Amino acid sequence: MTLHVTLPDGSPLELDDGASVRDAAAAIGPRLAKAAIAGRVTRAADPDVTLLVDAAASLHEGDRLAIVTLKGDDPDAVDIQRHSASHVMAQAILRLYPGVKYAIGPTIDNGFYYDFSFSEPIAEADLARIEKEMARVVSQNLPVERFELPADEALAVFGPAGATALAAPDAASPSGLPVGLDQQFKVELIRDLLAAAAAEGGAAPIISVYRQGEFVDLCRGPHLPSTTKLGSGTFKLTSLAGAYWRGDEKNAMLTRVYGTAFPSKEELAAYLEALELARQRDHRRIGRDLDLFSFHEEGPGFPFFHAKGMRLWNAMVDFWRAEHVRAGYEEISTPVILRRELWERSGHWDNYKENMYFTTIDEQPYAVKPMNCPGGLLIYKSRRRSYRDLPLRMAELGRVHRHEMSGVLHGLFRVRYFTQDDAHIYCTPEQLEEEVRGVVQFMHRIYAAFGFSDVKIELSTRPGKSIGSDEVWELAEGVLTRVLEGETGPDGEPLAYALNPGDGAFYGPKIDFHIRDVMGRTWQCGTIQVDFAMPERLDITYTGADNEEHRPVMIHRALLGSVERFMGILLEHYGGNLPTWLAPQQALVMPIADRHADYAAHVMRTLRAAGAADSAKAPVGLHVDVDDRGESIGKRIRDAQLQKVPYILVVGDREEEAGAVGVRERGEDKGPRPLAEFVDHIVDEVRERRLP
Repeated sequence: MTLHVTLPDGSPLELDDGASVRDAAAAIGPRLAKAAIAGRVTRAADPDVTLLVDAAASLHEGDRLAIVTLKGDDPDAVDIQRHSASHVMAQAILRLYPGVKYAIGPTIDNGFYYDFSFSEPIAEADLARIEKEMARVVSQNLPVERFELPADEALAVFGPAGATALAAPDAASPSGLPVGLDQQFKVELIRDLLAAAAAEGGAAPIISVYRQGEFVDLCRGPHLPSTTKLGSGTFKLTSLAGAYWRGDEKNAMLTRVYGTAFPSKEELAAYLEALELARQRDHRRIGRDLDLFSFHEEGPGFPFFHAKGMRLWNAMVDFWRAEHVRAGYEEISTPVILRRELWERSGHWDNYKENMYFTTIDEQPYAVKPMNCPGGLLIYKSRRRSYRDLPLRMAELGRVHRHEMSGVLHGLFRVRYFTQDDAHIYCTPEQLEEEVRGVVQFMHRIYAAFGFSDVKIELSTRPGKSIGSDEVWELAEGVLTRVLEGETGPDGEPLAYALNPGDGAFYGPKIDFHIRDVMGRTWQCGTIQVDFAMPERLDITYTGADNEEHRPVMIHRALLGSVERFMGILLEHYGGNLPTWLAPQQALVMPIADRHADYAAHVMRTLRAAGAADSAKAPVGLHVDVDDRGESIGKRIRDAQLQKVPYILVVGDREEEAGAVGVRERGEDKGPRPLAEFVDHIVDEVRERRLP
């Protein structure tokens, strides 16, 4: 008997009954057979669903088939490779550390990880040893086999020896797999699948399991056909971290081993080079080296900003405030702690309470705010509002607190408190589209000032867990779509955006803005969210021209997202070499000898006062110091360069006599310049917020 499948170009392929994806690849050609790692299959009975299956998977009459290889730029192929690499890593670890318990090992952006419970801790130095054993597993060319087991057999495989009659010592399952592996994390996952099926009234699930050599894992697949397909020199273990089992701090703390894999050695080398660049630009390292901020065990996840860190903070915030005044916003401030009843009315209690902190005041329950919007709504309600007051734009640098698991805390990028540069715009439905358009333009202007011109935009629609009627969701999504389709970017070209279905906020659809840094990474920062629901829940109104009460529309909006996180992004984007207007120390004056100390002090005072006499413009307030340590001038210059000081000003006899400064700009010797001329130069650079 034969079966017939259709290839991507529409051509038919006739195969023997029971043929696999690998057989189909062989029928097309020997090179494809060698390169095939998996297949994309669309069954005739379910044409709307395409499955990613192993190369050994059987085909059926009428299937549509595409062969997956590691050649070219196929994200599915790379994902399969990385998932297989996580299994090879787990197998190597079990060989080196007998008795270790393995939990889960998914793929992530640019790599994979696997969580383990070791009897003794391992260190970064052990990764090379694990890699060596991984290479041995790869060289053994172990076939990777898929098994589909009834739940009781899967429990026998992963449960402790002797736990069931099936799992007697030295027994094997009906499928031939070993039993009694004593892997409690796998047993828990299987029992959860059984419980979910029982809750839905369905039959016990079939459990998919993979085996390569002596290693057996609970997995959905697909995987590479053999360990050799992973390739030699195409993988690398990168780091260790702690992680709670299933992300719950009440559970066991496991060791997470991170790694990556690429189709070729060249791609891996390029990635590792980028990773090393990212390590050198790590904002935590820069923050320590430049004395900007620190973290302490007394407040895990809560950053402490030092004097220089506050200089950077204030430069960012001063710019933020000036731009908001220009855009017609009023700044407000709301309390950090508010009564629980407010959060219940706003909907945050039902949708966000697991991320909130709580306290009791006068025997009444209160919550520390995770968001600013309910407090802003109370300010709106504090007086009667007319249609003449709208649009009303209220901005707030609000300190919010969110409970994050200790295992995910990461410098300024993942903290337990941060300052959200929030704003809420209250407008009539007729004003909504124009207000959203104004915020989109505002976003691009702010990002360009910080040096980010490559901005990716996503439109996220209604999630499964949400509040509000279908009608208002459709209206809000329509407004956001029209704005994006009618707006142009800074380059004059139509805005490109991606649709992200089901990822909106629980109260409304949103537009998210992702900026791309110098290393090609993207960061979601800004957001615009249209909300018809919360004004209804908190009963805010305005008096219309008809003298009747109407419900305003609320726009939730953040530009930087988190001031702390954005600071970390800036530090990594610039590698600490910040634009002069943001630099925590903008110039450092260095007298060559003690006799030049008075002139150095004069230069410092002149620069600190720069711009103050110009009544037509705001004072600049430069951050300038004198380095008159007893070290050599060469040593002091090197130290200043390590501190990323934009301008080093060397003063000696000639400079003092001429009223000049010897200028070194970001490590480059620019020679002597009259002091007055340099003052004008740096003042203009800071006022105009020039970029390096």
